[in-house]
Amino acid sequence: MSEASIAKASWLKNAGLQTLLSVLSADGEEARIAGGAVRNALLGETVTDIDIATTNLPEAVISRAQNAGFKTVPTGMEHGTITVIADGTPYEVTTLRADIETDGRHARVEFGRDWKRDAERRDFTINGMYAEADGQVVDLVGGLADLQSRTLRFIGEAEERIREDYLRILRFFRFFAWYGAGRPDAEGIKASARLKDGLDGLSAERVWSELRRLLSAPDPSRALLWMRQTGVLTRVLPESEKWGIDAVPGLIDAEGTEDWKPDPLLRLAAIVPPDGKRLAGLAKRLKLSNAEADKLQAWANAATPAAECSEAELARIAYRGKMGGIDDRMRLALASAQAKTDADTAARYRHLLDFLSSWEKPVMQLTGNDLLAAGLMPGKELGAILKSLESEWVESNFSLSRDALLKRAAELVAQN
Repeated sequence: MSEASIAKASWLKNAGLQTLLSVLSADGEEARIAGGAVRNALLGETVTDIDIATTNLPEAVISRAQNAGFKTVPTGMEHGTITVIADGTPYEVTTLRADIETDGRHARVEFGRDWKRDAERRDFTINGMYAEADGQVVDLVGGLADLQSRTLRFIGEAEERIREDYLRILRFFRFFAWYGAGRPDAEGIKASARLKDGLDGLSAERVWSELRRLLSAPDPSRALLWMRQTGVLTRVLPESEKWGIDAVPGLIDAEGTEDWKPDPLLRLAAIVPPDGKRLAGLAKRLKLSNAEADKLQAWANAATPAAECSEAELARIAYRGKMGGIDDRMRLALASAQAKTDADTAARYRHLLDFLSSWEKPVMQLTGNDLLAAGLMPGKELGAILKSLESEWVESNFSLSRDALLKRAAELVAQN
């Protein structure tokens, strides 16, 4: 037991949660808040998911919860997990257990009543704490001291924890990015380097989920550095091997000075080459969403406007290209300029970004139907003339009127 408490956490006072903890703790059984909710509450950070550990077997969890008027969903019955929906809020309730057989991805579990054994099968000390219904923290693995010193450490033997689930290598760096300070735990680093081949057996969805969360951290720079030094980054993101991660610190600094929201895809772009073919392969391998793949392609296929580019020139570039890709290119260019203490170039890109943020793509007031109405016949000639007119309209900074375009169309027809 420890003297720490999360009693001040507002979510702990929720009536539905307190009722659920009470019914699961009756008649000699016990139930406690577990894992990330305890960690974040101790740090004063937002808690989104609340997990509960209990001595009750899954069938008893269902029975007790339903008798209290709560809905239950057997989301992971074989692993002892039941989702209980209390007053509209879902809670994952899991029976105390130990992993008795693993293959690096899946585990066969044995239910029990030993809180220390349950804590010791978890990944990191800061994730292995519990809290009673009154907020009293139960720390059986040294998580409080590690949380205070911002030390990310595996529970027990790092190599053993990783062999149970190789995803824990990526989780090690992800949690270090979010909660670690100084140097990562030496044993964790060594074990991650030795066992990185095990990452090859993980599903693409699990790998990308961890990478995206890592890249969403306030500052993932140090985590990426250690991933690179251990060979883990190259293992899961070979595109970064000869490109490097040097642009990331500058991007993080720019996010702070420019008040940009952290963008994991832009951070990913900072560590991979702007090669559309290779990025298409990356998107396919990691099973990125269509929106994520499109964002990377737009960035790869866009050219970075010169810092001396005028607003009119940028408008023409943006009309012909994809604004998102151009915006990402200029953000990275601004970040690079700031990192090189080139204040003048940074200021120019800042101005261009401000302009692009309020610019709306104009619509030419002339269509193929207008040309048909003017007597042109459908076909390649009409398409070519329309394309030529659009080009002239863009070069006029979108100023040519509909009448001027029709007049110019007649001239082009006469020339043909």
